[in-house]
Amino acid sequence: MEKQHQVLVKRISFKTILFAILFILSILIFTILAHEVVGENEDRFDIKVFEFVNAHFSDSAIQFFSVISFFGTPMFLIPAYLLMVIYLFMKKHKEDAIDVAIISLTSTALLTGLKSIFERSRPDLPLLEELTNYSFPSGHALSSFIFCSVLIYLTWKSDLSRIWKWSILVVLLFLTAIIGISRIVLRYHFASDVAAGFCMGFVWVMLCIWIKQKLRATK
Repeated sequence: MEKQHQVLVKRISFKTILFAILFILSILIFTILAHEVVGENEDRFDIKVFEFVNAHFSDSAIQFFSVISFFGTPMFLIPAYLLMVIYLFMKKHKEDAIDVAIISLTSTALLTGLKSIFERSRPDLPLLEELTNYSFPSGHALSSFIFCSVLIYLTWKSDLSRIWKWSILVVLLFLTAIIGISRIVLRYHFASDVAAGFCMGFVWVMLCIWIKQKLRATK
């Protein structure tokens, strides 16, 4: 009995424990944010962030973030996902192509559902055109995080060297962080919207990977 317990403990790797903790923490943060900023209309944190942004970001920075923001839009993500799926099918990676298609469609449905549930209005005085849909969570943060996570997952499965894999991971995580920040700078989202988008994006990616592993184990 003791030997079986030791084998079970060994199978539970540090990486598994870490991701489980991050998964639970992300759900907890999202829940707290939803309760405070949507349920209780607590906006002190968001106001402080907007004050910081107004004091430290110049017009040139705003132009930069308006360009970066494009990479979180459906106009970029939909063609990017389609090209990814086509490429994977051409490379005979049918299973990966199907997985990418599923996660792109389900993440869109998830985002639409969450916005409809919380119905939080967007910040006043956006720096570019007015947007009329809901604000919580940030679609750019959630969608870009999931897209970059898919790229990281596929990269990690490739034959690239470890240094290239880590380099791509860092670049993609930095990109999705900048996309999220751009939505705050442009006053399209509150900081809490962006944080909630990243949290739910992480939760959805981990959930999809877990489901994929369970389905693979049953084959």
